[in-house]
Amino acid sequence: MTDTSAAESTVLSRLPRTPRVTGVSAHRVLHPFFGGSESPLTKNGPLTAEQCAQLSPPAAKRVTGPVELTAEDNALLETLALDGRAGFRSLAWATGWSQTTVRRRLAELRSGGVVYFDVDVDPALLGSWTSAGLWLAVAPGELAAAGEALAEHPQVSFAAATTGVSNLYASVQCPTGTALYEYLTGPVAALPGLLSVETAPSMRVVKGASPIVG
Repeated sequence: MTDTSAAESTVLSRLPRTPRVTGVSAHRVLHPFFGGSESPLTKNGPLTAEQCAQLSPPAAKRVTGPVELTAEDNALLETLALDGRAGFRSLAWATGWSQTTVRRRLAELRSGGVVYFDVDVDPALLGSWTSAGLWLAVAPGELAAAGEALAEHPQVSFAAATTGVSNLYASVQCPTGTALYEYLTGPVAALPGLLSVETAPSMRVVKGASPIVG
């Protein structure tokens, strides 16, 4: 977040030297259809629409260019990445600012859409024991329509247009393998302009959401 290009180059330079890595395929998100700060808190409950509205932050201002972050901003983000519930006292200690300054700066970053808070929940706790990534190839003229339709599926927690041979990606959760099959042969198969689908089930989660690396 502090320097995207530097972070990407660090990861890509380290992967080839990682033991047992035999290949790397890197893709870039071009346009998110679902997932992130502007997506609803939940599609499937248990929160009601009114409860979601009460918990949702004010609509963020549209950011049209890069945001310049200071060293103190980076310290603020790194502390929140480690603990999203860190209080103003902890954030003040990390940045060297007063609690009043921390409160004001965090409000600015949130209102500008630079920072948002998310909740990472184990899908199994909600009855979804089967997770998979879908790489979809869609006719270019139908990409927007397919992405918007995919975003409405209750099984989808993230969907975006990407670079690569497959131009649409989705992260999905289903109760069982049978439910995943029914989803692939039903709603996914009906997507407009669909040419092919590659399904990559998650066998074991090694690492989930992680701290920001500058």
